Amino acid sequence: MRAQSSATASPRIAVGAASAKTGGASFGTVQAALGVVAFSLTFPATAWGLEGFGPWSLIAVRSILAAAVAGVCLLALRVAPPERRHWLGLAVVGAGVVLGFPLLTTLALQTSTTAHAAVVVGLLPLTTALLSALRVGTRPSRTFWIAALAGAAAVIAFTVQQSGGALTSADAYLFAALLVCAAGYTEGGRLAREMPGWQVIGWALVLCLPLTVPMAAVALSYEPVHLTAHSVTGLLWVAIGSQFLGLVVWYRGMAAIGIPKASQLQLAQPLLTLVWSVLLLGEHLPVAAPLTAAAVLVCIAVTQRARG
Repeated sequence: MRAQSSATASPRIAVGAASAKTGGASFGTVQAALGVVAFSLTFPATAWGLEGFGPWSLIAVRSILAAAVAGVCLLALRVAPPERRHWLGLAVVGAGVVLGFPLLTTLALQTSTTAHAAVVVGLLPLTTALLSALRVGTRPSRTFWIAALAGAAAVIAFTVQQSGGALTSADAYLFAALLVCAAGYTEGGRLAREMPGWQVIGWALVLCLPLTVPMAAVALSYEPVHLTAHSVTGLLWVAIGSQFLGLVVWYRGMAAIGIPKASQLQLAQPLLTLVWSVLLLGEHLPVAAPLTAAAVLVCIAVTQRARG
């Protein structure tokens, strides 16, 4: 009887474990998707912030505000400092997503529309997957790569066509931002497997304070500040929504479903950014947007089903 009971229990345990794993992956996808929604508002919010702040002031103040929120959370929960072996990775995250990407894209948005700047977001999934393969050793399937390349090509074609095919002086900032952000995402996703995702971005923000505090002091003394409803709202969103909360759920999602698959969800980010640009900034939405959206969603579905 005991042998029979054990034999009967084993399949149930296996089914339960499989269900838990599936549920965890689904929740990870939801978290990564929430991160994408938060990031899709970054460019419009930055445009609002630039109405009242200079580019250097906006970057420094947003990082300090996000670090203040993260620091309060770390202190309130009495989180111990990371192990010494994690600090180098946290420095990469800080350089990529706390300083590099926000600074470079903000400088680009001074002379570029949010629609044109979205090209960097369209390239991020493929670049992140490539860096992940090199850094973490992931080996996605051929189907995954075909779908990823197709999705990236659709987004690039859409954004380049939308800008008239002309390259601007902001493109150098955008391509540099692409590389540093992909490096930060890859390293952050790797660290999120060993420590909670919110602690990854939290410690990275705190680590950058010795740079952002002096930067804010200097920038605010040279760049005029005009506080308006738009500029304050934009600053608060890029600081709390994009810089902290968005990255918390994003890193948790990457840890749950893997860096390559999570990165492909970002294929929808440029199109979401265009929607917000129309609603919040009054920019014109091209007719090609729905067709591109459909192609991108198909690619996302394929990459989510392809096994790495």
